[in-house]
Amino acid sequence: MLDSTRSILRAALDGRLPDDREALALAEETDLQPLLEAAAELRDRAHRNVISYSRKVFIPLTQLCRDVCHYCTFAKPPRPGQRAYMTPDEVLEIARAGAAAGCREALFTLGDKPELRYRVARRELDEMGYPSTIAYLAAMAELVYRETGLLPHANPGVMTAEEIAALRRVSVSQGIMLESVAERLFTEKGAVHYGSPDKRPSVRLATIAEAGRQQVPFTSGILIGIGETRAERIASLLALRSLHREYGHLQEVIVQNFRAKPDTKMANAPEPDLEDLLWTIAVARVIFGSEMNIQAPPNLSYDDYPRLVAAGLNDWGGVSPVTPDHVNPEAPWPHLEQLRQRTAECGKVLVERLPVYPAYAFNSERWQDPAMRTAVIRAMDAEGFARMDPWSPGDATVSPPAVDIPRRLDPERPVRTSTREVEEILAWRKAGNDLTEAQIERLFHARGDDYHLVCAAADELRRAVNGDTVTYVVNRNINYTNICYFRCQFCAFAKGKLSESLRGTPYDLDLDEIVRRAREAWERGATEVCMQGGIHPEYTGETYLRILRAVKEAVPSLHIHAFSPLEVSQGAATLGIGVREFLLRLLEAGLGTLPGTAAEVLDDEVRVTLCPDKLSTAEWLRVVEEAHRVGFRSTSTIMYGHIDHPRNWARHLVALRDLQRRTGGITEFVPLPFVHMEAPIYLKGRARPGPTFREAVLMHAVARLALHPYITNIQVSWVKMGVEGVKACLAAGVNDMGGTLMNESISRAAGAAFGQELPPEEMERTIRAMGRVPRQRTTTYGHVPEERVIASFNAPPLAPIVLTPVRKYERRDQPAAAR
Repeated sequence: MLDSTRSILRAALDGRLPDDREALALAEETDLQPLLEAAAELRDRAHRNVISYSRKVFIPLTQLCRDVCHYCTFAKPPRPGQRAYMTPDEVLEIARAGAAAGCREALFTLGDKPELRYRVARRELDEMGYPSTIAYLAAMAELVYRETGLLPHANPGVMTAEEIAALRRVSVSQGIMLESVAERLFTEKGAVHYGSPDKRPSVRLATIAEAGRQQVPFTSGILIGIGETRAERIASLLALRSLHREYGHLQEVIVQNFRAKPDTKMANAPEPDLEDLLWTIAVARVIFGSEMNIQAPPNLSYDDYPRLVAAGLNDWGGVSPVTPDHVNPEAPWPHLEQLRQRTAECGKVLVERLPVYPAYAFNSERWQDPAMRTAVIRAMDAEGFARMDPWSPGDATVSPPAVDIPRRLDPERPVRTSTREVEEILAWRKAGNDLTEAQIERLFHARGDDYHLVCAAADELRRAVNGDTVTYVVNRNINYTNICYFRCQFCAFAKGKLSESLRGTPYDLDLDEIVRRAREAWERGATEVCMQGGIHPEYTGETYLRILRAVKEAVPSLHIHAFSPLEVSQGAATLGIGVREFLLRLLEAGLGTLPGTAAEVLDDEVRVTLCPDKLSTAEWLRVVEEAHRVGFRSTSTIMYGHIDHPRNWARHLVALRDLQRRTGGITEFVPLPFVHMEAPIYLKGRARPGPTFREAVLMHAVARLALHPYITNIQVSWVKMGVEGVKACLAAGVNDMGGTLMNESISRAAGAAFGQELPPEEMERTIRAMGRVPRQRTTTYGHVPEERVIASFNAPPLAPIVLTPVRKYERRDQPAAAR
């Protein structure tokens, strides 16, 4: 290895990318192994054990082209009796087949500006009423998206600013291969691009730059083996890097190897060998660094494609289960299951992505036209990859994906996709050390073997702390009003003049109805009543005290678990007293414990959008800490899977852990996956449809590991996860199934369909099915008297509930919540 290369690689691994002079010096390096090792390490730092791909359908809108590239078999001259362009029906036939096969991307590939060379193309466009090929492309992209939901990626060649803008409105990404900046390949007679006006490097670079100015997620790359030198390859990569540094829009760089094709001028030209391709991929990774997505098509390396992983790529590109590679028809794509297996043999997990990469999917406000934004947001998971299955919290019609049911891995398995990083974090946790925020975030990214190892570690810790007992509480939810003047973007329960949703009947329960429900709950074996509601504009702290006294007087032995930190803060403010004083009054009136709800995600980066007028993170924590200081215990929650990401979840868990270290007042942690169906923020197109099943299970597993030994009870919400989801979580660190509820209305208002009550008989049947031991508990995890247990089984049906119609009210200016 050259001394200069050694210095360059050392600097790259230290976070300093080579400058242009240093990068060009790599052209002289012939020692491949050090390049491969450095490139693979750089890739793993950003992309971990993930190799992505896009499941696409290939739509060759026209194979006419005004260019005459010497290697191309895609472009064909007009033939008598054949149309110049695919018809809309033909386009839709392919797109629908792709959608039926689970594709996400509609890749439109076509020749450059054929209407400028062929009369038949110009005539056909005129007959269809389109001024240009790209105008027709825009119409077809819009048609495909509208009719099939596939996300268009446009690859039409050189474009004007107006054409890029038109395509941006109907596609989620665009692209053009730079191929090479070697001007001589364009100007010299006999060279590969001679006679092809759209292959002049400056013209192609201008298109790429304009796409950057218009904030289009863009694909580009180089084609190797077409007569360029290694120095010219590097110069091409540097030209792309320069544009990316200016605009930040290059979502991937493709390194594509030339393959000789019959009946072309380069049919007998030598092809770059595998080592040459590996060298180029590795150099591209070193030049661009860890974060860039480096792609090489697997089909162009035939059976050798797994070796490309060692060179630092992190993406296989588009792979179609429906259509051939029309540009390289002699090289069929590998079957997706084979691609998954061969990728795993390289220690990597194959993960589907969208045509727009995660970093650009996250920031759709910037990178997507409003017409396409919602489709991208709804199609992605919390990391920006494609949602791999249709499961969503609360959806009783879809079973959890079998691949994400936690399982014990065979220690002798021949194929491993686990990472040393995750194994070391789990060993650190097992040794009794608290996890850092960065370690917690890393665990939320676990996929493949890493995912199952995290779940197994959480389950092992659960067994050590809680044994095989799974607890639950017989309780009743009473939501005394759904009138609320807050404007939480996720809430489908609240009704009111300023609420985001007016579906359903507004109500405000009379005290008699609240008391009746509490008495009925006691008669059916309940030990707890959980009371929360919207923030009614006419409610004051005295309202909450009156409700407490009435229930406590009617059913003295019933534990009252009530009032979120937001209700406590608002109640104190309406009485003009501090939070501590109001908490003391609640304690005196009979309040037993507080639900740690209204937390949503304890990170103001999320709260500023999700619930802008609620308590801030610091304010929520202060109210709960004050409650603990006066003698209350509380639960803790997270409501996740909407606009949040793993870093927000990690911050939330750290905030709760730090609070518990100070007070010891938290009884359990309850993950509440976002139920999207009727949520305003989802209906507005600004949120994902809840967490994926993998993310939901991980939330429970990672919480067990991150919160230990401070919070030792992890609860699963059967209302949101369903019985099969509950079983999965019971194998991933969960030891508690929460309450029987009797009347669940908040998740149901958002669209959850798993019912309003899970009676003790069903609770215990589910627990025993997992080989665990059921036990009823009190709110604070104490022993339940035998008479209560007996009363809870075979309880009589609930009497019909009464929703007291809301009285007319005028919304007054509300006092600032007490902090």
